[in-house]
Amino acid sequence: MSSYLLLIAAALGAGLMNAVAGGGSFLTFPALVFTGVPSIVANATSTVALFPGALASAWAYRNDVKGLDRIPLKPALAVSIAGGIVGALLLLFTSQKTFDVIIPWLLLAATIVFALGPRVMRKLKRQSWMGPKALIAFQFLVGIYGGYFGGAVGIMMLAVWSLAGMRDIHAMNGGRTLLGGVMNAAAVVCFVIAGKVWWLQTSMMLIAAVAGGYVGARLARRVNPEWIRGFIILISIGVTAAFFLRT
Repeated sequence: MSSYLLLIAAALGAGLMNAVAGGGSFLTFPALVFTGVPSIVANATSTVALFPGALASAWAYRNDVKGLDRIPLKPALAVSIAGGIVGALLLLFTSQKTFDVIIPWLLLAATIVFALGPRVMRKLKRQSWMGPKALIAFQFLVGIYGGYFGGAVGIMMLAVWSLAGMRDIHAMNGGRTLLGGVMNAAAVVCFVIAGKVWWLQTSMMLIAAVAGGYVGARLARRVNPEWIRGFIILISIGVTAAFFLRT
């Protein structure tokens, strides 16, 4: 029972975090692993559990997405889906032993990106040199990472979009949530077909993540995201250290 309560709490917090600042998988993935779920299955299960919450946030942000004037939305959606599929297939063809070795490094990289992302974005906003074709190419690479692991993928998208001249943070948050949701949707299909999802854990976490995602999107304008970011960074550092000690 304590394990199930931990998973529900992690999913609720992850849904809220993803809507406000991203980084929800820093809660759900380790919660699954530490309750006995194998790492590849945990990654797949976490993706499936958080996917509806991302869609709930995208719906709440639906009016803001219209401000993505510098991003060709239809091609971005297409390459996000394609990248999500490629990343999910790469994960499915990774052995459990290999994935266990690289998990701490993936978490470390995601933590660094999440922590330094805003500072990098502020510098990137001083220039705007990325055209539509380059943007779509980078979005495909981000989609691959999102399908494979996905930690801090939202920050990566925001950084890339800053180079394309995007400045409207609300529109960028809406687009981040939408495109992150579709790349996760593509990965979800692959994981379900491959039988890599533990449905008992997923069903409990899914409802909590939807609630957290919708509430988080509604609160995003009222809560200082830097407070949430600081909390997420502390969590991610602790989780990364735990996985390095675990290997």
